[in-house]
Amino acid sequence: MATELATTETKFFDLPAECLPFETYLGGSLERVTLAYETFGELNDDASNAILVYHALTGSQHLTGWTGEVDGVPLWNDECRRGWWSEFVGAGKAIDTDRFFVIGVNYLGGCYGTTGPSSLDPATGSPYGSTFPEVRFRDVVDSQMVLLDHLGVDRLHAVVGASTGGLAALLTATRYPDRVRNVVPIATGAATTRLQFLHNFEQTAAILNDPDFDGGDYYDGAHPDAGLTLARMIGHKTFVSLDAMDERARGRVDDSWGQPAGYTITHPMESYIWASGRRFLERFDANTYLRLMWMWQHFDLLAESGSDAVSLVDLFDECTDQKYLVFSIDSDVCFYPSEQTELIRILKGAGVESMRITVHSEKGHDAFLLEPELFAPHLIQVLEGP
Repeated sequence: MATELATTETKFFDLPAECLPFETYLGGSLERVTLAYETFGELNDDASNAILVYHALTGSQHLTGWTGEVDGVPLWNDECRRGWWSEFVGAGKAIDTDRFFVIGVNYLGGCYGTTGPSSLDPATGSPYGSTFPEVRFRDVVDSQMVLLDHLGVDRLHAVVGASTGGLAALLTATRYPDRVRNVVPIATGAATTRLQFLHNFEQTAAILNDPDFDGGDYYDGAHPDAGLTLARMIGHKTFVSLDAMDERARGRVDDSWGQPAGYTITHPMESYIWASGRRFLERFDANTYLRLMWMWQHFDLLAESGSDAVSLVDLFDECTDQKYLVFSIDSDVCFYPSEQTELIRILKGAGVESMRITVHSEKGHDAFLLEPELFAPHLIQVLEGP
């Protein structure tokens, strides 16, 4: 894989002194914040060609290419090294790096180089663990706007986000309406649904109830592997359609990932979902996963935008200079197409120019990762059009 992709590199940006301490939405405080980011392509002379891409739940700053190592990130394994959107972002691709300056940033609270629970607290020299504050999407967006200032980007040609990244994209557009021209939310919605709320709570409980979680201070001992495995299994079944899962299982039981305690796996679907959970341990931190769950669980577009608007329609009244391309995936059971129907209703009610495209796929929610050909023509039309 490495030989087929351009070599890329993660960079690090420390928030400047005037932004510190960084006060979080819920009242927490961080004396130091580092953001891990990657850029692709070149910023043009008038800085009008920048596109900010928000990653999905457990993604990273590494959108495309091959980043072999990231300093100080032990969880950066083979699965991370290939850009997670390499089929979408690059020269001549849907997000064309010959034309655009593309930016990817690891979320605040992350575990891929951005300051998060596994980072060392400068006050103690030990990982933050349980002392790392809860963060919200507003904190993620606000910190990334400081990075844009550093890069010389006053206004984005587009902000793009899929899945939970779409929540961040919508918040960017509404909290900073003058900084965004085009908005591309993919397989997302304007609020957390009841089903998502339940799935997120189940995953939270799985981690918190693992005896090895130790309140979040597990870095010097056993990690909550059982809880994180179960959390990933709960979430993963909403990302991949049952047909795609069955195809990936290949009709066989894979014993290489061991067995759950007290149970013998005998079915290929069991084997697939178990392997998915165990494999996840090699590239993710349980404390970060919890912060992401809580960000999603408590997402409030209206409140986090900081607007005086009393409804989402009123909120988007401030976005009438923007254009929206909203993608649905017909087989999505994570963000059902009804969520995009509601988002379009809100946008139309506010008089915001918007277009909805429904992608027909058998892959489920993860189609936005797997099938660029279904999205590319419409992305190109919006990003490269007048």
